[in-house]
Amino acid sequence: MSELVNKEFKEQIIYRLNESTRMISLCFDQLPEEDIWKRPNTNSNSIGHLIVHLCGNITQYVIASLGGLEDNRERDKEFTEEKTHSKKQLLEKLKSTLYRAKEIIQNISEEELLRKREVQGFTFSGIGILIHVTEHYSYHTGQIAFWIKQLKDKKSLGFYDGIDLSIKNKKS
Repeated sequence: MSELVNKEFKEQIIYRLNESTRMISLCFDQLPEEDIWKRPNTNSNSIGHLIVHLCGNITQYVIASLGGLEDNRERDKEFTEEKTHSKKQLLEKLKSTLYRAKEIIQNISEEELLRKREVQGFTFSGIGILIHVTEHYSYHTGQIAFWIKQLKDKKSLGFYDGIDLSIKNKKS
């Protein structure tokens, strides 16, 4: 992998993580404290549970695996905690976890991006891990957005306010 491709890949991963964080922050701005641990039904997770889960996933895959630290994740607890953090604490926990992960991503070598390792019972290269974390984060960001729309009966959450999304692609 060329240094240019390596740099571009890491920049795009970080951009996507930042975009999901921006969207979650906008969702949190529209969410009252009392709704953070509310579940749509008994078989679903609250937004609080999803944030704790995202922090667990990012920590296990990036911080522990790519960062070379011990994996102390207790995944099942991520879905059973009840009102353990306020809305503000959850957002701070998410941003702090992502800050640590992005430091690792920015500094990971090409060799480590290509090296295979076991994570959560799967075998991934560093590239595979970063793709997984990015798509997993995006997936749950969409769930959070959907849940906010349901709770607040909103058409738009303001993710793209002021941006014309109907612009056509330019030919190269």
